[in-house]
Amino acid sequence: MLHALHNDALGKLILRLSVAGLMLLHGVAKLLNPGSLTWIGDTLAGQGLPSFLAYGVLLGEVVAPLMALIGWQTRIAGLLMAANMVVAIFLAHMHQLTEFTSSGGWALELQGLYLFGAVALVFLGSGRMAWRPD
Repeated sequence: MLHALHNDALGKLILRLSVAGLMLLHGVAKLLNPGSLTWIGDTLAGQGLPSFLAYGVLLGEVVAPLMALIGWQTRIAGLLMAANMVVAIFLAHMHQLTEFTSSGGWALELQGLYLFGAVALVFLGSGRMAWRPD
């Protein structure tokens, strides 16, 4: 009976659709609220980095998720999304790195799931159910 549940291609599709689909929503929100890019740029400048790098978030939260959703260059898309999450954690969440919530969970659960889900896509690729499987 458990043999029927062995479907790597479906598992990769579910991972791709969930990580990329949810990440894309964050990117669309940034497109609809350009002030968030200003905040990211100011935060980057505060770290001594060029503020124009804020537009890189659109690669990590719009372009890369779209690539992963259709299964085109999913490993590269995963790498872009993972890099996006590393920068997001560095810029906005470093103070929470060792914190836990009142219910005992890690304060960065959501960011961690995005980061490690994207890293999994780097190693797994798109699978057979893709526009152009890796």
